[in-house]
Amino acid sequence: MRFLLLLNSLLISLFKKSLKITVVLLLIVVIVLVFPPQAKSYSYPKNNSAHLGLQEAGPAYNFGGGGLDVDEAIQWMINHVRGCYVREKKVDVIVIRDSGSDAYNQPILAMEGVDSVKTLIISGRKDAQQENVVEHIQDAEVIFFAGGDQCQYLRNYRNTGVEEAIKSVIAKGGAVGGTSAGAMIQSNFVFNACSETVTSETALKNPYEDITLSQDFFHWQNLSNTIIDTHFSKRDRMGRLMTFVARLLRDGMSSTILGIGIDENTSLIVDQNGLAKVMGDKFVYFVLGDHLPEECEPQTPLTFSRFKIWKRGNGETFDLSNRVLNDDYYQVSVEKGEIDSNPY
Repeated sequence: MRFLLLLNSLLISLFKKSLKITVVLLLIVVIVLVFPPQAKSYSYPKNNSAHLGLQEAGPAYNFGGGGLDVDEAIQWMINHVRGCYVREKKVDVIVIRDSGSDAYNQPILAMEGVDSVKTLIISGRKDAQQENVVEHIQDAEVIFFAGGDQCQYLRNYRNTGVEEAIKSVIAKGGAVGGTSAGAMIQSNFVFNACSETVTSETALKNPYEDITLSQDFFHWQNLSNTIIDTHFSKRDRMGRLMTFVARLLRDGMSSTILGIGIDENTSLIVDQNGLAKVMGDKFVYFVLGDHLPEECEPQTPLTFSRFKIWKRGNGETFDLSNRVLNDDYYQVSVEKGEIDSNPY
């Protein structure tokens, strides 16, 4: 009898504990359903002033090639939006990334003319539709995409409130920049790497292997019919950029395609008139295809004659608004998957 009483007491105790655990779990489920997880946000206000709401002096763009960021290029974006050093005017900066930390916040906050910096980690389409996330972007004057995964950027942000909010920043004369994958998504056409990344050697041998190209994410002024690649000469990406250009021509996307290859530790800044300028240690390559490739088919090495290439270093410019005015090019051809001379 005594044993039965002890057993009964133990069972009652276990039941009460189990009931408590069940209630707690149910409460957690309810909280998650009512208050879904929010995109991570790291905010660093400086003067904590209200959004200016003024028409800015852009649009302006800054495309970084990866590696070390060119601080002067980010500062140029900020200054350009402020109306070239209007000292009393300060801007709010949003850093967008699909993962990572707030490492950009303090360096950008220390730059002249910055009122606040906020990093938004937007890792899914649900995050990209959140009203508070969209409002933060709309209220900014400068947007900067960190490096990451261009496939995730396209999958998560395309046709969302985030995409429209970024476009609204440019529409009011703000600035958009990015580095590495964050720069690659800014061109009219994008190598999205959703299938797999690709080397120059593989691309030249088979222009359709692991090469998936997207379009219609952004349509920035003076960047029509462009495709950007980064980490350029360090990873020997000239061959794959040539292949991207040839593919777009063969697939009927345009009659001319301009590839833009940006080296690491280097940025290309572009003002509202389409004048592009190089900042940084290395080079930017402009690779023009203005005719159909002689051979660009699956399982067949690329043949393309007379790519026109312009090489620009620190301080040098390229007119994106009137590309025919840039007449100081050299020519390089591809024959059966082999580049005929040093393209760099």
